[in-house]
Amino acid sequence: MVPVLSPGKHRNPRKGACFMEYASLLAGEPWSDHPPCTHPLLAAVARHVNDHTSDGGRSNLAGLIPSVIGITGDDPRIDATIAIRCAATAIPVVAEYRQRALAVSLLAAQRLVADLHRRSPSTDDAELSGRAQAGLDRVAHAARWAETFTAGHELAPKAFRRRSAPATVRVAVIGIAEAAIPDPDRLLHGLLTTVIRDCTDRLDSDSPARTRFIPAGVIR
Repeated sequence: MVPVLSPGKHRNPRKGACFMEYASLLAGEPWSDHPPCTHPLLAAVARHVNDHTSDGGRSNLAGLIPSVIGITGDDPRIDATIAIRCAATAIPVVAEYRQRALAVSLLAAQRLVADLHRRSPSTDDAELSGRAQAGLDRVAHAARWAETFTAGHELAPKAFRRRSAPATVRVAVIGIAEAAIPDPDRLLHGLLTTVIRDCTDRLDSDSPARTRFIPAGVIR
């Protein structure tokens, strides 16, 4: 049976379920929308997409639920990867005030990646930084504002993971849902599938023996 998803948090399956609550059920874990089987920031993307997709479009998310199970890790590059993908996807379509917030997020993530590269180089860092820069290049006015706003400020990796990255995901998803575009559901679905793909690729590069799941409809 295909689960019927609904927004918000639910006390138990009889009351309904969101995306991550069904994931906890499938994983055999205690009922929760924050199950340990999924990276916390990836789970945040799934929860926000679930809650801000229309009732008509939410059922299309159900097939992705198994793909988030087991995708987790401690590498801060995972958080940077998710934040950059969310911000870069949303920034061309959201309202101007949100573009500024997301430009700040992209700069913060880009600087985090540069700092990680200095301490522990990875071959994926250049691509990740380039993805952030491509997002900034699409909104030059917001990027200039963000450069001025963040001048002289440094964001510690721990603060990025605890505050900046979750805020980036929330602003990006809500911004897409409220954007004046023809089909925000389609973009939200594509964002979630692509974030899953990004995380899978990130973990594959650390552990080549890992079994991959690549969902359809990823954003290129």
